[in-house]
Order: sequence, then C-alpha cells, then structure tokens
Amino acid sequence: MEVAEKNIPCNSVVGGNFEEVCSEKVIRFKPPLYKQRYQFVRDLVDRHEPKKVADLGCGDTKLLKLLKIYPCIQLLVGVDINEEKLHSNGHHLSPYLGEFVKPRDLDLTVTLYHGSVVERDSRLLGFDLITCIELIEHLNSDDLARFPEVVFGYLSPSMIVISTPNAEFNPLFPTVTLRDADHKFEWSRMEFQTWASRVADSYNYCVEFTGVYTTSYPSLQQEKVLKFVLVGELLIQVERLRLRHQRMLREQEKELDPKPGDTDFSQAPHLLLGEVFTEAEKARIENSPQPFCEGEKFCIPLRRLLAYPKLHRLCVEEDRMRSLIADSVCLSNDGSAIVVDLHNSWDYWPEDN
Repeated sequence: MEVAEKNIPCNSVVGGNFEEVCSEKVIRFKPPLYKQRYQFVRDLVDRHEPKKVADLGCGDTKLLKLLKIYPCIQLLVGVDINEEKLHSNGHHLSPYLGEFVKPRDLDLTVTLYHGSVVERDSRLLGFDLITCIELIEHLNSDDLARFPEVVFGYLSPSMIVISTPNAEFNPLFPTVTLRDADHKFEWSRMEFQTWASRVADSYNYCVEFTGVYTTSYPSLQQEKVLKFVLVGELLIQVERLRLRHQRMLREQEKELDPKPGDTDFSQAPHLLLGEVFTEAEKARIENSPQPFCEGEKFCIPLRRLLAYPKLHRLCVEEDRMRSLIADSVCLSNDGSAIVVDLHNSWDYWPEDN
C-alpha cells in the first residue's frame, strides 16, 4: 500500500504486508485483507479529517459505506468503469431512517460516476483524499502509464492511497499465477516501490463524464431538517416542563396538607426533567426567563428553551427559532413564549394514599 501526500516525495511508501500464512499451505488473512485496507483508510481519515474524498475503482462501494459515517466528510465520490455495479450498489449509500431522526451537523453528498480512472474529470479536482484500493493491477500497460498523469498530475489531491496485491505471496497459493483473472500484473514490494518512486507530477488534459447516482444526506445545515429536529426537541422539553410544573403544584398542595410517604422533590428539581446537567448548564438555565402560567395556559419562554443543552447545541438564535416553529406550535401574542394547556386529558397522577 502506498500513501502519497502532496509535496511529499513519492518514496514515502508503506510496503508492509499483512498476510498471515498457515502451516497447511493455505493462505488465510486475519483480519481479511480488504478489512485491513479499509481500516488503513479509516485511520487516515481519523487523523487528517478530509472534507472531500474520492474512491477510484469503487466497485461494490463497501469503502464508501464505511466512510460516509465520518462527520468531517462532506463530499464522497466513487468512480468505476462498471456502470452495472454502480446502479446495483448505489442504493446502499442512501440515508437510513435513523439519519433523518438524528441528522449530521454538516452536509454530506455522495455521488457515483461512471468513468475511467485514466481519463481526466474536472469534477474530481480539489479533493483532500483519493483512494485507489486494489485498482492499478487491473490496468493494462498503456492505462498504467496514464494513471499517474491523471491522478497525481491532473487531479493532484492532498493525499493519495494506493494498494495492490503483494506477488511475493503468490507461490503459497495452490496453482496461482495471478490472484484474479482480470489482473494484468502483480508486483513484488520492490517493484511497487520502484514504480511509486518514479511517479511524475506535471500533466494537463480535461474530459467530462456523467454521474449515475447522487444522494444528499440530511444535516442541520438544511432548514427542513433543522426545523424537524428543533420542533421535536421543543415538544419533548415543553412536555417535561409542563409535567414538572404540575408536579410542583402538587407538592405545594402537599406542603399545606402533608401525608406520610410523600416524597420531597425540592432538593433535586433538575431530576424531574429526566436529565442531569453540568454546573455550567444549570447556571445557563437558571439565568433564563422562568416558565409561568396564565390561567390554565402554561407559557415557556423561547430563551428558556434555548438554554437547555439539546436545543442550545443547535446554535439557533431566538428570532430564527421563532420563524422556524411558528406554524408548528402555539406562540404567545408577542411571540416570546410557547403556550400549551397546563392540563391534558391524558395526564395521569396516582391517587394519594
């Protein structure tokens, strides 16, 4: 496997092999080689946090499925010459239901392009990381000669990862010359390092291709998603505060007429919300306007709601919050508070002993 960084000499090669040979002359890989290669890329993403990543020769899109969970990545592109594979595997990259319920903080777009890795595509310019996992051994001699011109010279990403099978292990496979019928060659570590060290960096050409699959992931940067999350969290918090206020009213009644077995909740009011807060969070909440009642209506100031951690994390200003939720909740006349009924027909409180 080779890792090349822009402005770093190409003889920076990771040529270690991960194969484990068992005594019966049967090669077993532990973990499987493809998992080791993918883990290498994942570790690289962890360290460098690229925003734009492309996988050339993406095939079954397994690597893309692993990378789409990383919050730093905002654009994920796969390129493969096999259009049928792209169509059959593209749906695996669509967002899951859980990714709508709990969306990403930043946008993520995943796109698959049908095309050749040895033809220039301006849409792949400016990437932070390009991966070529088990790709180059599928190229004939002419394509292999063009490959560095396109990837290193024209695309010129910040970092490139290339892996290819280690031919030194082939004699240990029974009746194996090449590991795959489509392989045009397989190199030893020295051959791979020699090729990598000669990769040039000055080329120019351009051609355009058509993408066959694109999907956009929900994120808090999208207004519809932000509104969905915001309203959901608001309703949860409003209900907690409403029930807490009911409990406080009941406790006040009990103070006037205490009974054996009554519980004193006054020492830990935050526990009534179903949450435990840090000291800083408690201070922020306590310094915000208190909820209040107007007859049988319970009013919770927007500033109060924005003080709670899950809503505070959304980084929404009060004015924007008001415009986002206006058609989903009942607001006070001046728009400064959410108004709900203090008592609902489904409320249930066990009878006192």
